[in-house]
Amino acid sequence: MKTIGLLGGMSWESTVSYYRAINSGIKDQLGGFHSAKLALYSVDFAEIETLQSRGDWQQAGVILAQAAQAVEAAGADFFLIGTNTMHKVAAQAEAAVSIPLLHIADATAAQLKADGVERVGLLGTRFTMQQDFYKGRLTDKHGIRVLVPDENAQDVIHRVIYEELCQGKISDSSRQAYVKIIEDLSAGGAQAVILGCTEIALLVSQSDTAIPLYDTTAIHATAAVKLALA
Repeated sequence: MKTIGLLGGMSWESTVSYYRAINSGIKDQLGGFHSAKLALYSVDFAEIETLQSRGDWQQAGVILAQAAQAVEAAGADFFLIGTNTMHKVAAQAEAAVSIPLLHIADATAAQLKADGVERVGLLGTRFTMQQDFYKGRLTDKHGIRVLVPDENAQDVIHRVIYEELCQGKISDSSRQAYVKIIEDLSAGGAQAVILGCTEIALLVSQSDTAIPLYDTTAIHATAAVKLALA
C-alpha cells in the first residue's frame, strides 16, 4: 500500500470527511483491521482565508508548498490538496516536491466522463466558480463544458460556504437555496452538478434532488484509495 499525503484543514470540517472516506475505502477493499497509510498536514485555515481575501495567492501557495514538502518528508508517495479552491496554487505545491499530485479536477472529470456527462454545473467558492484554474482544466484538458450560476446565486453559495459550512453550521434554509440553484443549473442545460467545494457535501446530498450530484470530496478520496492500492 502506498502512503497518501493529504493537505488538510481547508476547512478541517471537510478534512474529517476525507479522513473517514479514505480509511473506509481502504477497509472496504482490504477488510479486517486495514486502514490507510496517510500523512496529514493540516494548516491553520484562518491564515489561508486571510490570504484568499487579500488575493495573495503567491503566499498561500508558499504555505501549501511547505505542507507538500512535509508530507513528502513523512513518506507520502503522492499527495492530495483537500480543497477545490486551493487547487489555484496546485502547480506551486507540486513544483516543490518530487511526488505527484492527484488533482481533484482530474479525478472528478474521470468520473464525469465515465458516466457520459458532457455539460456540468459547478458550485463552489466564488474563486472556483469565476476563475479558470478549475473550470479551464475541466474544459481544456477533459472537454467538459462547465456552467456556473448567476452572480446573485454565486454570492449566496460563497457566503454559505464561509459563514456557515466552514464554521460547522448547517441550515435548512441554505440547503433549500442550494437545491434551487442546482435546479436552475439543470434547467439551463447541465446534465449534473459538481459540488465543487469540499464543504458543500456537508449540506447537500443526492437525497435532496433528482439531479445527479458529484461530490468532489468522495470522488477525490476514492481516487486516492485506488491509487494507494494500485
